Amino acid sequence: MMRRNAAGPPQRLAWALTGSGHFFTECLELMRGLEQFDLFISRAAAEVVRMYKEEVRGLPASTRIFKDTTASAAPVGLFYQGVYHTLVLAPATSNTVAKCVAGISDTLATNVFAQAGKCRIPAIVFACDTAPELDTQAPGGMVKVYPRRIDLENVERLKQFEATEVVLSMVELEHSVRRRLQCLDTRCS
Repeated sequence: MMRRNAAGPPQRLAWALTGSGHFFTECLELMRGLEQFDLFISRAAAEVVRMYKEEVRGLPASTRIFKDTTASAAPVGLFYQGVYHTLVLAPATSNTVAKCVAGISDTLATNVFAQAGKCRIPAIVFACDTAPELDTQAPGGMVKVYPRRIDLENVERLKQFEATEVVLSMVELEHSVRRRLQCLDTRCS
């Protein structure tokens, strides 16, 4: 059984998209198979949606979508109301990871990460730049990228954050999300 917030309805999953094209469409596909979640779309993620000619549709009817349209990131207040049980930040750019590590919360994605931490809500982060050499899908096809040492170091730093699980592949992301949802369904901690 799902945990309930103070008002009674089941808590939801919060999912934040950043401006990464790395596994962007695969993350949307994973979301299409979930129930009871809210989607937070940063300004950069909205640009990626257009670049990849991808649509944020086919999501469950219960999905609420929040876009980065306010200076104060007003939707983050929901984290203080007990609405969410878990935050998924995926895919997460090296910029987003660096800001999270430095405690900067100036986008909707980094702000929900900060608020989740302050509210002791577990986070699952799918960091994009995780190896010295990667193949990634760009709007024009596959390209080779070479993350910088600082990008790799920031991923390692983020792994040290409390209540934060950093995953390095789509398989790990799906497994972690499913495990978390199953754990909540069976009331494990």
